[in-house]
Amino acid sequence: MRSRPPASCLSLQSFACLHPRQDVATVRHLLRRVEPLSGNVCCLSVLDRFLLDEEVYALPVVDDGARPIALIDRASFIEFFSRRYSRDVFGRRSILELLAHPRYSNGPPLVIGDDCTVEDAARTIIGAGMRHMVTGFIVSAGDRYLGVADGRDLLDIITQRKQAVLYQMAHYDALTGIPNRALFTDRLERACLDADRSGRLVALLFIDVDRFKQINDSLGHSAGDEVLRRVVGRLKACARQVDTVARLAGDEFVILMEDLTHPDQVAPVARRIVDSMQEPMDMLGHAPVITVSIGSAIYPHDDLRIGALLTKADAAMYEAKAAGRNGFRSYSPEMPTGSVSCISLESELRKAIERDELELHFQPQLALDGQQVCGVEALLRWQHPERGMVPPLEFIPVAEESGLIVGLGAWVVKRALAQLRSWLDDGLPPLRMSVNISALQFRQPGFADFLASQLVEHRLPGDCVELELTESVLMHNADEVLCTLNAIKALGVRLAIDDFGTGYSSLGYLRRLPIDRLKIDQSFVRDIDTTPVNESIARAIIALANSLSLDIVAEGIETEAELSVLRCLNCHQGQGYLFSRPLAAASLIAWWRVRSPRAPVLCSS
Repeated sequence: MRSRPPASCLSLQSFACLHPRQDVATVRHLLRRVEPLSGNVCCLSVLDRFLLDEEVYALPVVDDGARPIALIDRASFIEFFSRRYSRDVFGRRSILELLAHPRYSNGPPLVIGDDCTVEDAARTIIGAGMRHMVTGFIVSAGDRYLGVADGRDLLDIITQRKQAVLYQMAHYDALTGIPNRALFTDRLERACLDADRSGRLVALLFIDVDRFKQINDSLGHSAGDEVLRRVVGRLKACARQVDTVARLAGDEFVILMEDLTHPDQVAPVARRIVDSMQEPMDMLGHAPVITVSIGSAIYPHDDLRIGALLTKADAAMYEAKAAGRNGFRSYSPEMPTGSVSCISLESELRKAIERDELELHFQPQLALDGQQVCGVEALLRWQHPERGMVPPLEFIPVAEESGLIVGLGAWVVKRALAQLRSWLDDGLPPLRMSVNISALQFRQPGFADFLASQLVEHRLPGDCVELELTESVLMHNADEVLCTLNAIKALGVRLAIDDFGTGYSSLGYLRRLPIDRLKIDQSFVRDIDTTPVNESIARAIIALANSLSLDIVAEGIETEAELSVLRCLNCHQGQGYLFSRPLAAASLIAWWRVRSPRAPVLCSS
């Protein structure tokens, strides 16, 4: 009879799924086959193995039946034998003798079954102790050794799975499953570039469901959603296999036709769509005929500008509606296209600073234990005289594409530091001011010098300022990035990784770069109390930050339930609508004084 694993081993065998689904990632995906040690091998042989291979972070020890006994951590083992006389006293002893000796502390290994899900493994690893994030754990089948894995690999795979979900959410329509506006725009840009090289044409079919509001009002929104799904099914059936069918918004769809040789290839597809809609749809005992109006525009015949091309296809669609709906029109220069969307957002943005339309709002960041104000994040807002408040998601991408983000970023730094100086002059205690820095702004020559000059001009210590960088900023030109970061750190300025977990999430750079803080992206915080994968990711990020002595901030906290989970996970600080929306400077101070009589903590905290 086989003996049971040692009682000292922490095991997750009882929690492993007996019948894991094929789409569930298990720790087998993390498995690294490392030749195990026998208990009789001498310690000097183990030391030589560590010294000869820097990639080996831990070595498993098994008994004669291949059952795991221990996991020898590289760092602690080498450190132990670097002490005076350790080699002389223990070098020729066996590993089992060393493990039994009171002067050597190794701790029991963590053993996880190969069919355990990565989410369950993450919870167990973090609960078993921070050291397992680095030393790793043993993977077994039944009670036999299979290989080793570590917590960093585990975090990587969980993050990758979440990123896949986030990509789907960001690029595909939740209702119909087809590409959304963002993915359509990307494909349109690529198609136009290909057309420039090949000399071929690109066509857009702008499609609007006729009288859709009446369908929603008469049959209900659930029936309206079903109508849209069925419309999409007919659009896909009529389009070519190489075409992209996308949903822009509401009842508006578009078909991207690439690699055309003649404009006459467009009309047959449009007519096929119109004809396909004549078949009634069986809906809750009703059989409505759902019609559509379609407009087309062709690149480069009708316009060379991508945004204008979509506007012209939209104008042609409205001509089809004006002609009685249930039809198709091609764009012609006589069609009116004057609309707000035709106004150049880029041109307006260039004038915004001169007109004093830009302003900063500030969102407080609080300690989650006592909810004391620790700092604020400066957020750019644009109050347009005609459009009203323009959402950042609309104008920031335009600023980045046009290069205006460099000037805007400099304006934000100057205004944020000036506001901080003003608060200090008014007698308020120091607050940490967090400012978002774009990749283009960060890469500008002399950026650290610009920052230094602003600190001097506004008479501010560096530790009252924090720069928030995205992971993508840190992934290119590593030597230049490190040089700039070190120059910034020399000023005393703190550095944070914004939206951690949504980008590259390479854990290696956290060890190399002078980072002070990680910000958990709001997509992992949202519904964390009811979404196990979000909790697993947040738990792993917090554990990683703690193991590297980094501060942690959770973004987008909106409910007490989310706050409660984050507190249990030992998250240090947070921000979100639960505490406050981003506020103008005067409103922020009024909010703080009413909410808490305690002063904000000093920047050095």
